[in-house]
Amino acid sequence: MQTPTIAEAATLLAARKISPVELAQQCLDKIEAVDSKLNSFIVVAKERALQDARAAEARLMAGTTKGKLDGIPIAHKDIYGTRGIATTAHSKLLQGWVPTEDAFTVTKLAEAGTVMLGKLATHEFAFGGPSFDLPWPPARNPWNPAHFTSGSSSGTGAAVAAGLILGGTGSDTGGSIRGPAALCGIAGIKPTYGLCSRSGILPLAFSLDHAGPMAWTVEDCALLLQAMAGHDPADPASANRDIPDFNAGIGRDVKGLRIGVVRHWHETDSPVSPAVQEGINSAVAIWRDQGAEIVDVVLPSLYEYQAANFVILTVEAFSLHEPWMRGRFNDYGELLRDRMIMGGLMAGTDYLQALRRRRELCAVTAAAAKDVDVLVTAGAAAEAPRIDSIPKWTNLEKPGFTNPFNITGWPAICVCSGFGEGGLPVSVQIAAKPFQEPLLFQVADAFEKAAGLRGIRPSLSATPPHVAKGLADAGLNLLPGQLDLMPEMVAELAAGAAALKGARPYSQDPAGVMHLPVGG
Repeated sequence: MQTPTIAEAATLLAARKISPVELAQQCLDKIEAVDSKLNSFIVVAKERALQDARAAEARLMAGTTKGKLDGIPIAHKDIYGTRGIATTAHSKLLQGWVPTEDAFTVTKLAEAGTVMLGKLATHEFAFGGPSFDLPWPPARNPWNPAHFTSGSSSGTGAAVAAGLILGGTGSDTGGSIRGPAALCGIAGIKPTYGLCSRSGILPLAFSLDHAGPMAWTVEDCALLLQAMAGHDPADPASANRDIPDFNAGIGRDVKGLRIGVVRHWHETDSPVSPAVQEGINSAVAIWRDQGAEIVDVVLPSLYEYQAANFVILTVEAFSLHEPWMRGRFNDYGELLRDRMIMGGLMAGTDYLQALRRRRELCAVTAAAAKDVDVLVTAGAAAEAPRIDSIPKWTNLEKPGFTNPFNITGWPAICVCSGFGEGGLPVSVQIAAKPFQEPLLFQVADAFEKAAGLRGIRPSLSATPPHVAKGLADAGLNLLPGQLDLMPEMVAELAAGAAALKGARPYSQDPAGVMHLPVGG
């Protein structure tokens, strides 16, 4: 059975066409069958999942369900604190740490009736990755496990795309929800700064950190955010305001809206691949056909947002990790320690100047977007690269498209917009003004439904027993990463064999047609 969306599963559960226990068990079985290829889970909490599912089933039978999320299997990025279940931040430094309390958002999702399947891979402390020198391997992309998921919500992106979970949590300091959403072909939203509490979530950079959901569809993200959002006095940045109906615009078109395209970001500042550009063009065409007005918007260069984001992020991250950086430096993975140490080498004036520039960028962005409803650009510059090709200093190379909305705190969502080289997904990013999530979901959902791409899932079936036996009989003990290349190898072999086929006389056997030159 193909993994249903959250909205579909809610309908099936309500109609009693599937039970919460059956749904949870299907996910657990799929995790066991294929996650060895993806490494998306650090902890699979089977007993907790079945306990949650049985409780949801009892509520269903008693007619006391808690809403559309009751009985829905999810999992949490492993920087979200979970009472009684290890929370490691994918790091040796926290290996074996078991929190005594849940994060605020973990509690809210549990209260909504979700079934918690476990904890998901991340970049180390949401910053260092993909790393191969940690206690757990990095997550891999379900569309091709030889390729990168982006980060740092890497396990969530992989698990959602592969259908191991119906939704999950992520965090976003410079693009860590939207990056994996873009490369893994799912939907992921960084809400407005302060909309979701970060209490109980391990911090990276306190003035840039956001918590948010990731799922297969825009509608599913809206359902998850409905449960996650809310004021938390324990988080000093938490917004104390009424929570709207995030699903209010789902299913509506965009007639009458003004959509601003920040064209120079993806055409000049950081030119995108042909498939990414085609996806943006497709989205714009769909919105125009639905009656939206499309206008160009000019903003500061991506490099300016990147510079401010990088300085603020690394300085704030180093300030949090300084005791461990001084006392346990080599217990970090190489990527994290080498990236983070730069925060300790910057002067106070550098940090203050970055904060000043941030205020200016916020003001300029707001002024430029005054007359439009949303902004549109790329989610990522290209299809997912190979996981073994990610440079250590990737944050200092080409600027990303996600940084501007961490700097401003505006909500932004990435949605699959098509497929490019190697069948890998590409994405479009849409941003709205602060606390305009219902409008953001409306615009993203209008494109997603019209584009019709949500019926395409990555194929990650376990190696068939007869194939495994054949390889073993031949003495070929392939590693998981090598097994992942088998479909590509077989396709190339089949193509080569097909080129040799043709109508030949029966008498033209190999012994009769192969000759060497006389005296050769």
